[in-house]
Amino acid sequence: MAPRRKRTNAAPLFVAAAVAYAANAALGTAVATKTIDTSGYRWLHHALYIATFAATGAAVSAAFWARPRMASRRAAASLVPAVVPLAAIPYLGTHTRRHPLVALAAAPFLVAGLVCSRIPSDRK
Repeated sequence: MAPRRKRTNAAPLFVAAAVAYAANAALGTAVATKTIDTSGYRWLHHALYIATFAATGAAVSAAFWARPRMASRRAAASLVPAVVPLAAIPYLGTHTRRHPLVALAAAPFLVAGLVCSRIPSDRK
């Protein structure tokens, strides 16, 4: 009999992706409304974007390695469409109205991935 594998919970990756996205959106909104001036540290928005994209990619990869398998696959599948707008943002320009609209297009999928990752999978 093969040794039993330890369960690996991927939910923290989905939480990290959602938190990084929320922080990035909050910072972007504050800069757009001129509440915060980031002229001295513009790199912060870029760093949060990279963290969001990396955390989203890591959470999507949970479909292949995390346990319980069905719950991880369901959460990752609901998060996959968020990759498209996140990947398109750098190529669509940042000083137009399109930038926040494309960025907001990822939000429903990040929320869906977060919710699906938190649903208990061992229901009977």
